[in-house]
Amino acid sequence: MASRKLGLFVAAVVSAAAFVPPSAVAQLRTDYYASVCPNLESIVRGSVRQSMAQSQISAPAALRLFFHDCAITGCDASIMIVNSNGDDEWRHSDNQSLKREGFQTVLSAKAAVDGDPQCRNKVSCADILALAARESVVQSGGPYYQVELGRYDGRVSTRGSVVLPHVNFNLDQLNAFFSGLGFNQTEMVALLGAHTLGAADCPFFQYRIGSDPSMDQGLASQLRATCGANPGGGFAFLDPSPGGFDNAFYRNLQGGRGLLGTDQVLYSDQRSRGAVDAYAANQGAFFADFVAAVTKLGRIGVKTAATGEIRRDCRFPN
Repeated sequence: MASRKLGLFVAAVVSAAAFVPPSAVAQLRTDYYASVCPNLESIVRGSVRQSMAQSQISAPAALRLFFHDCAITGCDASIMIVNSNGDDEWRHSDNQSLKREGFQTVLSAKAAVDGDPQCRNKVSCADILALAARESVVQSGGPYYQVELGRYDGRVSTRGSVVLPHVNFNLDQLNAFFSGLGFNQTEMVALLGAHTLGAADCPFFQYRIGSDPSMDQGLASQLRATCGANPGGGFAFLDPSPGGFDNAFYRNLQGGRGLLGTDQVLYSDQRSRGAVDAYAANQGAFFADFVAAVTKLGRIGVKTAATGEIRRDCRFPN
């Protein structure tokens, strides 16, 4: 899966997302909807709470959806678009692991927002996705942070625009990808702490069982049994507290119990181990750095009124 030439990989990411006009970033502010939809945040908060009550997958799925959206062509909700010809981002093979609960969380929040006559068709799907991601963190016990708002929705979504890291990337490949998005190594380690929520399907880590010496042997035995008993359909949690946003993810890596290769390499490679150790020892430091990193993520590829729109239905361009 990681056989693509890294130069093309990085170039695609940089050209598609990292170069944002200064005006696009300048339009973002936390009170963007204060006069047109003053109850926006409380509406989204309540909707996400309902989604999480219906499914424990909703929070990690919505948070992951936000990353996939921003990392492809910027934070424009293009990941939500459904094209009639099947040529869209979410149907790319690298996005097939995205769970329907994440999409439904955003669609439900959009419906709730538009249910307020004052807000109807005035709030972008991109901003609703950003708020849903924040609520997924906060309502799972993570840090509260203010969300910068004012994004417009993209009009285009194609499979060819999808370039994402693969689970067998080494640290150099991860750094190349994230530097293309404007992140340094420490910011990357903090952002990947989002893997404290949720689970991964067996195909994403099964290749490591019995062949990766960095994997704890006890974990390998457990995973061998889990995946062997559910051919093609098993899964495992990313850390011991998959429903809680905390620093257990980093402590897990210290014990060789990281599920994904791209997670465990953060500890097995000496160059990033210091950041893992720091976050494992200090949850407050992780929270502070995660907030800074996810806020920075939300500024990637922002669309303006000239380059985007406010979609009436998040699944279809107007």
